[in-house]
Amino acid sequence: MPEARAAIAAPRPAQAAALRASPQARRLWLLAAAAVACIAAFMTLGAQGGWSFILPFRGGKLLAMLAVAYAVAVSSVLFQTITHNRILTPAIMGFDALYLLIQALVVYVFGQAAVATGHPVAAFLLEVGVMTAFACLLFRWLFADAVRSLHLMMLVGIIFGLLFRSLSSFVIRLIDPNEFLVLQDRMFANFNSVRLELLPVALAVMGAVSLMLWRMRSRYDVLALGRDIAVNLGVDYRRTLLATLAAIAALVSVSTALVGPVTFFGLLVSNLAYQLMGSDRHRHALPAAMLLAVVFLVGGQTLLERVLRLNTTVSVVIEFLGGIVFLTLILRRGRR
Repeated sequence: MPEARAAIAAPRPAQAAALRASPQARRLWLLAAAAVACIAAFMTLGAQGGWSFILPFRGGKLLAMLAVAYAVAVSSVLFQTITHNRILTPAIMGFDALYLLIQALVVYVFGQAAVATGHPVAAFLLEVGVMTAFACLLFRWLFADAVRSLHLMMLVGIIFGLLFRSLSSFVIRLIDPNEFLVLQDRMFANFNSVRLELLPVALAVMGAVSLMLWRMRSRYDVLALGRDIAVNLGVDYRRTLLATLAAIAALVSVSTALVGPVTFFGLLVSNLAYQLMGSDRHRHALPAAMLLAVVFLVGGQTLLERVLRLNTTVSVVIEFLGGIVFLTLILRRGRR
């Protein structure tokens, strides 16, 4: 109690200095240093030739990885905040399965030649629009009852995910084997084949969504306390929840349409951020999750490409680690 009174009575400069010296701040600085080191290693390690070619080539891949890291980390942490469950991620809503179904239908209906010669920006906007519209319609339909709709939403999301996977498997069986090779490349996240012309559109969408989330940043710690407490503290629970879910849908749609599905990546970085920070506050968890996502993506890609010289995509390794974390959390929850 004396320490708490002294902290309250301390002037603002002293409080700011205490905040900078907190364990969470020191860990964030260490994560930031690790992320910068991974970025520097990715850009410089094994660089041969002129920098006029290296900087645009590697810089485009780096920008795509940073965008995906940001989108996945923010959407996963906020989704776990509003669902009050650290095992759930937006992938539970069937986004990955819907993306695969869209890709399979496009290849089956239009063929390999149309996919190769089609306008990439139009296809990207179509994929993002379909996935975001599906999520928003689902959320608006389910939130007729704000008390039990969250559990209903997760259950319906699982059912839709199974439906989309079954439909995509059926369409894949109808596709010509030669055309299936084109689809197979899109079934896994691949940062080596990112179309750079899509990055400005993706960054513009993410920027607009981030601006909306920034304006609501002070409400998320209150939302984490539960619906009743948030309503009693004056938060417009339904409006904030729907806006956050729409923002999450847009972020996940952009990330998935840009590089492909990464199912367990958000689960991995969000839970590691909680454990490392030792705090549920979003001022700590969100930056930690974003920095961890950068370390895993950029550092993992550098390790595989530059050090081990393997052709394996980093998403396969990340999905493996994320699956282990998912099983660990499930077993811990079962023991409790």
